Amino acid sequence: MKVLAINASARKDGNTAILLRTVLEVLQNDGIETELIQLAGNHLQGCIACMKCFERKNRRCAVDADILNSVLEKMEIADGIILGSPTYFSDVTANMRALIERCGYTARANDYMLKYKVGAGVVAVRRAGAIPAFSSINLFLHYMQMFIPGASYWNVGIGRNPGEVLNDAEGLGTMKTLGRNMAWLLKRIAAK
Repeated sequence: MKVLAINASARKDGNTAILLRTVLEVLQNDGIETELIQLAGNHLQGCIACMKCFERKNRRCAVDADILNSVLEKMEIADGIILGSPTYFSDVTANMRALIERCGYTARANDYMLKYKVGAGVVAVRRAGAIPAFSSINLFLHYMQMFIPGASYWNVGIGRNPGEVLNDAEGLGTMKTLGRNMAWLLKRIAAK
C-alpha cells in the first residue's frame, strides 16, 4: 500500500511540506509506504484544451514539456493521494491548479483512472483564504471519484514563514488525525 503526497508550494520544505510530512509520518508508522513529490522549481503548464487525452486515451497528457506525466504515473500507481498547497490569494498555487486541470482531464478521458483511491487535501495559510483552497482540492478529488477521509478539523495549518506552522498545535493535530483516518480507510478498502 502506498500514499503519494504532492507539495505544490513554490517553497521546498516550507510549511506545506511540514504539514504533508506530518500526515506521511503517521501513515509510515502504520506500515504504509509513502512518497513526497515537491513541485518547487518546476513550472507546470495549465491545460491547453487540446483534447488529445480524449483522442489518444493513453493515460498521458499531450503536453510533455514538464514533469506532469511522471507525476500522473505515480498518482495512478498509488493507493492514496494527498495534494498540498499553500494559500495564494484565497486559492491553490498555479502549479496545483495546473495539476488539477491536466490530471483531471487525462483521468476523465481514461475512465476516471484515479477513481476508488483515497484522496485528501492539505493547505497551509498565513491568515485567511484557506477554505477556498481546501475546497478546490476537495472538489477535484470528488470529481475523480476518490474517497475522502475526514479529520478532526479542516486540513489546514497556519504559518507564514517557513517553519511557523510548527507553532500551530491544532493544525498539526488535524494532520495526525488525517493520517490515522486515511490509514484506516486504506486498510478497509484493501481488505475488501
